Amino acid sequence: MATSGCTANEVFFFDMPEPASQEGEIIKSLWDGAWIAAWPVGILVWGLMIFAIIAYSRRRRPDMPEQTAYNLPIEVLYTIAPLIMIFGLFWFTARDQATVLSIEEDNTHTVNVVGFRWSWAFNYVDEDVYDIGTPDEFPTLWVPVDEKVRFELTSPDVIHSFWVPQWLFKMDVIPGKLNQFEITPTQTGEFAGKCAELCGVDHSHMLFNVKVVPRAEYDAHMEELRKAGFTGQLETGRVNQSGVPGPEGFRTT
Repeated sequence: MATSGCTANEVFFFDMPEPASQEGEIIKSLWDGAWIAAWPVGILVWGLMIFAIIAYSRRRRPDMPEQTAYNLPIEVLYTIAPLIMIFGLFWFTARDQATVLSIEEDNTHTVNVVGFRWSWAFNYVDEDVYDIGTPDEFPTLWVPVDEKVRFELTSPDVIHSFWVPQWLFKMDVIPGKLNQFEITPTQTGEFAGKCAELCGVDHSHMLFNVKVVPRAEYDAHMEELRKAGFTGQLETGRVNQSGVPGPEGFRTT
């Protein structure tokens, strides 16, 4: 590992991306903490196993009779110790999960994300405009930097999963169920998004882009969508209509 040129993050934490959101910082801390706890335990267990193999090998002690009795203190130790570790991991995970998934009333605006076979539509609820993509033309989700955004996830067909790796967050998009979460992006730039749930033949093309920009640039883009005629909101269920914006099965309200 030393000669491979890997960073400490790649070696010890398996290259978890640096988070580009406030909520991602919490997830990154949980991930790093779990590995910080796991490495000493793993080294201790591996060390004891290697020590026992060498120190108590039959070759070293050929006259040692076969051991059939168990050691009660050791039995208790390796039963209780893993339970303590599991309950500890559970407590930290439950604590951070509750924080990340909490829905407050301090978001600046709301985006309804519609996952459909096989692309994405984004309803900018407060601005009353939308954008939509296809498997060949990936849509772009625009969000302002350093502002909390509420995402409401809906699907008209099958289960999808909304995932932006740099935010260290993903959530399933389930037909007939409203899933929602809040994210505060902290870095401007362009990021990749994708569907993380196998949803059909074109699942691999179900990609989208994310642009995190200053508020003024975000407002300008909303105005561009409005001038281009992308006004109203796309419904989250399929209907048999033709000649409407977006792919067949969607209509605006």
